[in-house]
Amino acid sequence: MRKIVITGGHLTPAIATIQELKSKKENPWKIYYFGRKVSLEGTKIASVEAKIIPGLGVIFVPINPGRWQRRFSVYTLASLLRVPWGFFQATVNLFRIKPDLILSFGSYVSTPVVIAGWLMGIPIVSHEQTPTAGLANAINSRFSVKIAVTFKESLNNFPSGKAVFTGNPLRKEIFIDRTDEFTQKIKKMMARKNLPLLYITGGNQGSAPINKFIADHLPCFLDNFIILHQTGSLDYPNLIKLKMKLINNLRENYFLKDFISLKEIGWVFKNALLVVSRSGANICYELGCLGKPAILIPLPFSFRNEQFKNAARLKDLGLAEILEEDRLNLKNFNLAISRLTDKDFLAKNLTKLADFYPRDGAEKLVKIIEEIYKEKIKKTNGLKD
Repeated sequence: MRKIVITGGHLTPAIATIQELKSKKENPWKIYYFGRKVSLEGTKIASVEAKIIPGLGVIFVPINPGRWQRRFSVYTLASLLRVPWGFFQATVNLFRIKPDLILSFGSYVSTPVVIAGWLMGIPIVSHEQTPTAGLANAINSRFSVKIAVTFKESLNNFPSGKAVFTGNPLRKEIFIDRTDEFTQKIKKMMARKNLPLLYITGGNQGSAPINKFIADHLPCFLDNFIILHQTGSLDYPNLIKLKMKLINNLRENYFLKDFISLKEIGWVFKNALLVVSRSGANICYELGCLGKPAILIPLPFSFRNEQFKNAARLKDLGLAEILEEDRLNLKNFNLAISRLTDKDFLAKNLTKLADFYPRDGAEKLVKIIEEIYKEKIKKTNGLKD
């Protein structure tokens, strides 16, 4: 059976690509995922990939690489000292697995895998989610035979012979409107209270500033919305305690989850009136594909201000309002909600979205993988002849 190693910090497009790879029943792939075991340095909280990936029928291989942190912390030195350890782990595991190909989705976790794979002669494909090249992908591109990009303007960031436009791989579940026991409860509460749904997310790990803002103003929001709050693992226990302190008619309007599952995400996107989120590349791309209005709160310290640029694209299309953290207050938040619930305003802009957010990124990326694999087999057979 053919073997592929997938790695990187952008889990959402990785999941979409795994789904597409697994749809190939003829000559199937055995898939390995190299990722973090814990979510945050200094904690024992399992990473989202460690929880999700094994359930997809993929072999999860934990590695613990170091990185250069943009903000100094008590973990900075220890993280830097782990850089050679991450390279060693990647090398040992690649030598054991002997994959036919490596697929990288960027982030610091991918770089030791990519470099070790290149030294071993394994073909590497990288995928860049953002309009500007991330630091890891700027390094990884030197060792990759192809770099797939989400946006056409990103083609200029990489060598012309390597870069190819694919769009972003999308999870199939975001288009599936189905309920489970948890979302059925939300649906019933929306009907009983005749209130719209506000979906709040800080990404896979959650966002402390967003969680704090919502917690500080929770009664104001619960009078007008049913709230589904994806908190991340770290703040989830404290927000559960806060919920228990609310009066009953507000408490029943507040639904909490540390992580929204693949089975739930399609219904959530379909039925939420608005989304409140960080503006990472993947959530912004999914919002654009679905035409879902959002209040976006960019991460202030993202590389090259990429989260603001992601949000600005959706704002220019009329689908988002941007609230930077230093402007995140109740007045500005309510103004953003008012503007985004103007249906006439939104209707003028939705027709533009398909050109900017194509839906076939996973298919195109897997096609590239298949082509590179065939080239590798030809070279191998040529050497044998």
